Amino acid sequence: MDLYSAAKRLNRPFVFADEASTRALSIADHGLIGDGFSAALVRADGAIDWLCMPRFDSPSVFGALLDEERGGSTSVSPVDYPFESLQRYDPDTNVLETLFRIEERGTIRLTDYMPWTDDPRSAVHEVHRRVQCTEGEAVVKVVFDPRFDYGRVDTRFEIAGRSASAKGASGERLVAVLGGVGQWEPRPEGGVQAIFPLKAGERGWVVISWNAAKSESILAYRPFEALRNTRRRWRDWVQQLQYDGPWRHHVVRSALLLKLLMYAPTGAMVAAPTTSLPEWIGGVRNWDYRYTWTRDTAMAVRAANLLGCNREAREFFHFVRDTLERDRELHIMYAVDGGRVPDEQTLDNFAGYRGSRPVRIGNGARDQLQLDTAGALMDAAYVYERGGGLLTARGWRRLRAVVDNVASMWAEPDHGIWEPRAGKRHNVHSKLMSWLALRRGVQLAPLFGDQPLQARWQQVADELHAELCVRGLDRTGKRFVAAYDHEHPDASLLLLPIHGFLPPSDDRVLRTVEWIRAALGDGPYVYRYRADDGVGGAEGAFVLCGFWLAEALAMAGQIDEAQQVFVAHAEASNHLGLLAEEIDPGTGTLLGNFPQAFSHLGLINAAARIDLALRLRDEGSPRVPEVEIGR
Repeated sequence: MDLYSAAKRLNRPFVFADEASTRALSIADHGLIGDGFSAALVRADGAIDWLCMPRFDSPSVFGALLDEERGGSTSVSPVDYPFESLQRYDPDTNVLETLFRIEERGTIRLTDYMPWTDDPRSAVHEVHRRVQCTEGEAVVKVVFDPRFDYGRVDTRFEIAGRSASAKGASGERLVAVLGGVGQWEPRPEGGVQAIFPLKAGERGWVVISWNAAKSESILAYRPFEALRNTRRRWRDWVQQLQYDGPWRHHVVRSALLLKLLMYAPTGAMVAAPTTSLPEWIGGVRNWDYRYTWTRDTAMAVRAANLLGCNREAREFFHFVRDTLERDRELHIMYAVDGGRVPDEQTLDNFAGYRGSRPVRIGNGARDQLQLDTAGALMDAAYVYERGGGLLTARGWRRLRAVVDNVASMWAEPDHGIWEPRAGKRHNVHSKLMSWLALRRGVQLAPLFGDQPLQARWQQVADELHAELCVRGLDRTGKRFVAAYDHEHPDASLLLLPIHGFLPPSDDRVLRTVEWIRAALGDGPYVYRYRADDGVGGAEGAFVLCGFWLAEALAMAGQIDEAQQVFVAHAEASNHLGLLAEEIDPGTGTLLGNFPQAFSHLGLINAAARIDLALRLRDEGSPRVPEVEIGR
């Protein structure tokens, strides 16, 4: 059996009848490659249509994902139609392979990667693309057409044999070098192209380098050695992963994705490598996620600890600790270097993904008050300490100030986890996380001899708990609501048992979970809420909330249902195992920024929780109410 036929048995092929077929590709029809500084989306037809250089939150150099005409792209693809393609990751790596089968002609394998060493001092900011003919023959076209600064400036091209340079108005420079095949020539539509034949056994390279000092031959980039080293480094990294439960494939892919989203110099993890991919096609819920949220980073500490990634857990935690040391104030989000997130603005020159506008860069939610952030941070500190880390006296002073701030502010209204633009309210989830911050402070204080502070925080935590069990309920007093004096549910209430606020067997918790499934559920999927948030427009079901539901069900002893919900979400991932932020329950279409850290963090935590529930059931325990994961 040939290579393509073997791969086709394992995956669904993409079919391209003509050039227009590429316009039908969706958000999910991509793979992701990266180097710890930035990441590129590789479409199933061989085009890279999203890449920011030199880091995640830099302006795009390839932005066709948001505007096919103005955004710019680079591609390696067959010239002749029709053809099919299949994508897969080289096992246990983030090296992406795309197989093309050209009807009655031949098969081409495209290998994409960014050289990765897991060393923040050795950044090269390159994309390497190897194209080889494995069967028959084919004609290949390579296009190189970057557009700097989100397509807002003119790009000037220079060709010197097999080297092409693109220069922007502010001195940006991107070089593309061909290896062994073809010559660059101007492309009528813009940029440059190379067209060349390949026969079975022949191969060529394309190396794209950021701010290269001058045009080099392909030998200077040592692409074969870089490919071999990148594969080895990824496989060595995967060896540390300790999860051996029934969903190891999904968990390993999630871990590899989260590592791709980690900015190596600081340990920050971006929420997603993209901006303005819509939460509903044609809608206005289009946000810039190329920054790091304290909440996400705290979740990453727990997930990394679950997987045995001690270094990553340490680096995630140290990033937030260090930014707290510098600013002395806890913010909800940071740029990847720990700086301030830019002001939100719109890119009027971009048409948006399938007309979804506005296209935003920066994030206006940066100045919101989100009191749940402190709970996420203190939970991360607790998990870090229990997982073998050592909090220092200096670090504890900063954390102590965070908990003291919670003790004085928990009764205030805030914007809440979902970053609505309709003002503040008394969000139950924020109160829950404030209680968690106090609880973690109580658990950590004795390590530093702070027993008097421990007693004071415990008193405040008890007061908060008592109030939430009264004001956080609906008129019947039987189930929790999204906010005080409101009568609708919110999926964040699924965290009540997960964070130990009440036992999962508590009647109020069970009724709340049932209410969420009835009011916010659509099959196995869950919407965040169904209330006006000041933004407007439709959205999909939230993938993370589905994984929270799976956890809550497992903790309540409904393990079979938990598995059904988990599997539905895990299998909603794309052909490579990647998840977006949301999903359309009716069609299964992935929506929102992609791939989304939140979704994969939820997958890892839910997989661990269900695995624990299965083991305890085998040992005769019907529920797992008091057993914590992530330590």
